[in-house]
Amino acid sequence: MRVRLNAGRLGLLLLPLLLWVAPLSAQAAPASEADMSLYTRIAALNVCIARAAGTDFDKAVAIAGETIAQVIQGQHEGRIAQVGPKALSMDELRRGSINSAVLGAVEVCPTEVPADVRKKVDEAIKTRGAQPAAPAKKR
Repeated sequence: MRVRLNAGRLGLLLLPLLLWVAPLSAQAAPASEADMSLYTRIAALNVCIARAAGTDFDKAVAIAGETIAQVIQGQHEGRIAQVGPKALSMDELRRGSINSAVLGAVEVCPTEVPADVRKKVDEAIKTRGAQPAAPAKKR
């Protein structure tokens, strides 16, 4: 049996492919502050769930961080609005995502975060809070 495709049928077969590829050709928007807040929350919850299931803290954080780094790379081409217009490397995305996952986990499920890590986070937050505010830009 031979199947004949006319231009109309071929177009209908190719339409889903074209719709899937079309967004890839346009440059993705950088991750917004709201996107990053959501991604941090998701990473924190992943750490909390993994820890409650008995997963080692470092492994739980690494998996959550890698997941978020991959999402930012895939959805936003590695760009984060708060950081600037330049795309971040996967290594930079991983480091930042891991930090976000740890900070989020300390907030969401502090009992699942090792005491020494909580202490380091608390010290970093205090140090950051003690720094003077950046001077306003001159116009």
